[in-house]
Amino acid sequence: MTRHQRLLEQIFENPIRSDIKWSEVVSLIIHLGGEIEQRSGSRVKLILNRREHVFHAPHPQKEMIKGAIRQLRDFLLNAGVKP
Repeated sequence: MTRHQRLLEQIFENPIRSDIKWSEVVSLIIHLGGEIEQRSGSRVKLILNRREHVFHAPHPQKEMIKGAIRQLRDFLLNAGVKP
């Protein structure tokens, strides 16, 4: 199992994990053929399979909050990505 596949499974785990790093999510999106666009401040637009969503990159911590992981799940499902 690749690290990207492992991360994808972790994103969809229940209960929602609190140790998913933003940098790993960015790497996953790029691996899946997506794009990353830096917006103003710490906003980042993820584009995958003609779907877009703007996330707030976590700082100073590296891990995403659970609400953002829920949004990430929805974004991935809408883009046709499942674990």
